Amino acid sequence: MNLSAVDLNLLVAFEALYDTRNVTLAGQRIHRAQPSVSSALNRLRRVFNDELFVRTADGMQPTDHAVALMPAIRNALDQIRRALAQGAGFDPAAADGRRFTLAASDYADVVLVPHIVARLRREAPEADLRVTRLDRASIYEQLDNGTVDIAIGGHLTPPKRMRVARLYEESFVCIADKQHPALRGRKLDLDRYVALPHALFAPSDDGSARGVVDTGLARLGRKRRVACTFAHIVALPHAVAGTDLIATLARRAALRLAGQNLSLRPLPPEVDPGPFGIDMVCSRRAPADAALAWLQGLVENAVKDLTG
Repeated sequence: MNLSAVDLNLLVAFEALYDTRNVTLAGQRIHRAQPSVSSALNRLRRVFNDELFVRTADGMQPTDHAVALMPAIRNALDQIRRALAQGAGFDPAAADGRRFTLAASDYADVVLVPHIVARLRREAPEADLRVTRLDRASIYEQLDNGTVDIAIGGHLTPPKRMRVARLYEESFVCIADKQHPALRGRKLDLDRYVALPHALFAPSDDGSARGVVDTGLARLGRKRRVACTFAHIVALPHAVAGTDLIATLARRAALRLAGQNLSLRPLPPEVDPGPFGIDMVCSRRAPADAALAWLQGLVENAVKDLTG
């Protein structure tokens, strides 16, 4: 393929079509009329020798080839956007078309991301935010290659080449139904904690939350019974409500998710690992990108909204 024959605007149209699955909405996003977007799609089809997007009842659905192309095209466009932003400063009010990618743990999704989104909508309403799952196996590679701008979570172990900012300290609590027969009017001591069945949040790529609790139990020669395991943190309160299950999770997540029927209790001191950090991690390239530097500041201000 002759690269000089490919108009950069075609790739911008490709990205807009992929994200919106609609020719009209894609045109609105990139400030082009619908016929112009349709023309760009026809040119893209000739360039890649593929239909790329097929009209269905659910909108313009990407072909397998379009799905395979999208990560490379998005990464290339984001790198161009970052290059254009360098040295020019960053005006959030005029950030039309700028896309940020944030990798967040389930905890951060529930606790901090809503505050980040609220600030972004106020301060940079024309900027786009993509929140992805924090994949601990590949996150540092993603930060290096620019497919992710910032990662937020707990129990992170970034390499020295990364920039790390401690956002705040978190701690664990135990949640249980307020009418739990084994806990009404009773303290949650170690014996009861071990004896009661547990619901566990254990994403497939992260056993850290279970590890710190079970490591403490193992030191005491004790072991808890995990009766139910869930891949998403939001499932825990629903599993605990109205049952004999208890669950251990971060305090702010518990406060946000627990309904009126649940009580929060301190962990038995023998197994309480104490405070742990919620960190923001980014690559060393971030200070050279005014937009990313601004985004880091926005995250820090969102933390102030959260912590008061």
